Amino acid sequence: MYLKNENLVIRQADENDAKILCKWWNDGKIMAHAGFPKGLNVDIDELIDTLSNETSNARRLIIEIDNKEIGEMSYKIVNKIAEIGIKICDFTYQEKGYGTKAIELLIKYLFEDMKVNKIILDTNLNNTRAQHVYEKIGFKKKGIRIDSWKDQLGVLQSTVDYELNREYEK
Repeated sequence: MYLKNENLVIRQADENDAKILCKWWNDGKIMAHAGFPKGLNVDIDELIDTLSNETSNARRLIIEIDNKEIGEMSYKIVNKIAEIGIKICDFTYQEKGYGTKAIELLIKYLFEDMKVNKIILDTNLNNTRAQHVYEKIGFKKKGIRIDSWKDQLGVLQSTVDYELNREYEK
């Protein structure tokens, strides 16, 4: 899988990306918004194994700007519904519109090539920047789950659920 829009590329992650993914996932500053302020303690060998066993219905993706890895995305398809996630991991590339462009590329791919009927995602209630992006793209807020899980520090967190149907208007 390879998607491109000007200098932005989304490509399938492979074994060669395990090192950068581990760096990002084990960095508490990068992972704090997702509830992991201590990082994930990911083992590189396990990650390489995971990446090498992915299928077309569940992929980890790398986001590049001008051939530099800046973040990652993922999707998992079950019953024509794709659940997606995105993270711009290089802070110097945040708030520049790259996340929006990357999500729009992935949406087009999932609806047109993978023939999904709906795309869902969730985000932390405190992540208002992400919520703004999702709503700008056309995602509809489906609900808020208050105190739905505890982060690594034992703090209760709330989640906002979003969905986008194939018929969405941009």
